[in-house]
Amino acid sequence: MTAVDTAYRQIRTRARLLLSRFPIPDFYGDHPRAHDISQRIFKNDPLIAKVRAFITDTLENDFGHGMEHAVKVALDAGALTIIESDAAGFTEKTGDRRTILVQCASLLHDILRKKKHHAIHGAEYARKILPRFELDPDEIEDVCLAIRNHEAFQSTVETESPEGALVSDCLYDADKFRWGPDNFYHTLWDMVAFYHIPLTSFVERYPSGMKRMRQIRRSFRTGTGKKYGPQFIDIGLAVGEELYEFIQTQFGPFL
Repeated sequence: MTAVDTAYRQIRTRARLLLSRFPIPDFYGDHPRAHDISQRIFKNDPLIAKVRAFITDTLENDFGHGMEHAVKVALDAGALTIIESDAAGFTEKTGDRRTILVQCASLLHDILRKKKHHAIHGAEYARKILPRFELDPDEIEDVCLAIRNHEAFQSTVETESPEGALVSDCLYDADKFRWGPDNFYHTLWDMVAFYHIPLTSFVERYPSGMKRMRQIRRSFRTGTGKKYGPQFIDIGLAVGEELYEFIQTQFGPFL
């Protein structure tokens, strides 16, 4: 193990220690029914089972945006969809179907994550493979548009229906929840390891990364995301600020 590897291990350990001091975000405790429905659909729906089987052999897991990330996004996006469907007055049948679609989009949203403009490429890829999963054409359009619109700091394409906007916005918000605790628990370290980022470069980029997190805090799209998303980001920011102080104190003289 190199000195850089040792340094990153210490930084990661410190980040996880800092995270352990924070409670679970309120989103999970305030809406148990929505989370239960989302988990039930994810575990039992035949379409979701087929998509999961497909991406298990396709989605790469070595850089922080693999299967674990996709599943977390799918479960949270499903819960968001249930909550937002109820608020919009959609029928239970419509809400459940939208939940299936948003979970499908969530599983596929990072399928081409390593490409530049991965959301655009991912949507094009999804459009090619989704017909095999027995979705209606308008449902395929909603899933692809949600994938197309999930990337932060990029232009989006307008949806033609409230139901389509629901899928798109819930995927975006669930994906951006991951910029909070998940970012400092595993995503950041998986990406550092994959790209072999030198510690000096990591530290140089750190302030700009924190700035982007602050921008994400203001970007949530659904009513539920706007209510709960900032707490996810605030936890990440608090951990990130303390971690930066630790890095400067512990490793500053060697950078």
